[in-house]
Amino acid sequence: QVQLVESGGGLVQPGGSLRLSCAASGSIFTIYVMAWYRQAPGKQRELVATITGGGIANYADSVKGRFTISRDNGKNSVYLQMNSLKPEDTAIYYCNADIYPSVYWGQGTQVTVSS
Repeated sequence: QVQLVESGGGLVQPGGSLRLSCAASGSIFTIYVMAWYRQAPGKQRELVATITGGGIANYADSVKGRFTISRDNGKNSVYLQMNSLKPEDTAIYYCNADIYPSVYWGQGTQVTVSS
């Protein structure tokens, strides 16, 4: 059984920063793409950023230049550094990992950007 556990969410003022972490544990053979998604109240879940095992990253247009995704393959972990946060970044952030032979989700961590 594989588990993804996120941490690092919280309340931050506009313009502030947060760093989310997600660690995978359990019966892991190979982790392919890891990603962060988010879901704001009343909206569909959306893709924020992805990163391959080789470190190639892609971002949603709404976060380009402000967010940075990274991973530590030795620790089976993925991170999301969020800078210049805006109120519209408020959402539950979910970690996602393609771990052969399935795709797994974390439980989510709340990020609130408010003054």
